[in-house]
Amino acid sequence: FSFRKLWAFTGPGFLMSIAYLDPGNIESDLQSGAVAGFKLLWVLLLATIIGLLLQRLAARLGVVTGLHLAEVCHRQYQKVPRIILWLMVELAIIGSDMQEVIGSAIAINLLSMGKIPLWGGVLITIADTFVFLFLDKYGLRKLEAFFGLLITIMAVTFGYEYVTVKPNQEKLLQGLFIPYCQGCGTPQLEQAVGIVGAVIMPHNMYLHSALVKSRQVNRADKREVREANKYFFVESCIALFVSFIINIFVVTVFAEAFFNKTNADVNQVCVNSSSPHSSLFPNNNMTLEVDIYKGGVVLGCYFGPAALYIWAIGILAAGQSSTMTGTYSGQFVMEGFLNLRWSRFARVLLTRSIAVTPTLFVAIFQDVEHLTGMNDFLNVLMSLQLPFALIPVLTFTSLPSVMHDFANGLFWRVAGGLLILLICCINMYFVVAYVMSLHNLGLYIGAAVLSIIYLSFVAYLV
Repeated sequence: FSFRKLWAFTGPGFLMSIAYLDPGNIESDLQSGAVAGFKLLWVLLLATIIGLLLQRLAARLGVVTGLHLAEVCHRQYQKVPRIILWLMVELAIIGSDMQEVIGSAIAINLLSMGKIPLWGGVLITIADTFVFLFLDKYGLRKLEAFFGLLITIMAVTFGYEYVTVKPNQEKLLQGLFIPYCQGCGTPQLEQAVGIVGAVIMPHNMYLHSALVKSRQVNRADKREVREANKYFFVESCIALFVSFIINIFVVTVFAEAFFNKTNADVNQVCVNSSSPHSSLFPNNNMTLEVDIYKGGVVLGCYFGPAALYIWAIGILAAGQSSTMTGTYSGQFVMEGFLNLRWSRFARVLLTRSIAVTPTLFVAIFQDVEHLTGMNDFLNVLMSLQLPFALIPVLTFTSLPSVMHDFANGLFWRVAGGLLILLICCINMYFVVAYVMSLHNLGLYIGAAVLSIIYLSFVAYLV
């Protein structure tokens, strides 16, 4: 084992791990803490481990074949299913990008004390395209260093909140290592499902399989390929451990400070601290509901303005980093599935425009306090797209014609199949619960018809 070699392979895993730290994940973390306290930390740990095992398959595919997942799909599937698959993955990328852009816009709104409206924050975030292109021009290592800086900012800002709130360490360890949720009901179960849906992202499989291609590996030499697989896996373990610690910071802060709090409790504290946002929380005995925006406000009320601004800086770093890796994913997916050879500027501009246009409309017609419903819908949308990344990656890494001597053994095929079945069942539950909550017969019928079409295509892929 050589640390010099590990350093040479370090980069792709950290770019991949940013999807585990996007604003959708942060929102899922804080809601988990506020709704279930420390009791669902073991679900977060389990979801991160499952995510690591699936990312390992994606990285191996890229290292062994020299092709990323979208390119292998282009070669292995016929035209019609390939186009459908591409559209499904694009939907996942657009949904993820909308969450990331909205997260950045909310952070900008908080940092400007509400002076910059949500749509203004979205327009500022569009400038990411040009930052991304500027950095990309100077080489991938510079880009990886920039993302490393953003992850460090998240670790420092959310770590500051953790030190300020001082969560109970005994409850933290119990929540992590005892897989049980005493006294939990439907809200806690839905939150557990939401954690899995938020952590494992479909476009991340495509991204990771492409990023590992940035390192030169002699694929004719089996020893060198085996070594590359080892170092990429070690790097992914380190990167996901860092992202897991940052997620732990967020869950435990809200578990310690805001579990079992009512709107009235928070309203009273906000009024006493002369917060301009106290009207966000009605003076009633309903359980406190938080999102990224309200989370920052509540921290400001309880722990002073510094906590609010540091929270907003962390969310901004999460939004900025994940929106740029989302752009990267869109670029690889479009290039691979459609075999396009456009200029980088044209590809990035198109993929950003597809995601940003609907986000801008949402930002113009929705105020900053009412975006949680939108986030729930986007989580459902991305959950539905998971089979369109997981089934192809397990299929191709199990085929000797694609992977040769590095094809998955029986254990990995069975374990991978069970994992994917479990994730798909969890996400289908999440989708059914969401549709049932809408209380509309027309939507039930529409959802039933779409489900039949959707499951038929999933069956085809299997």
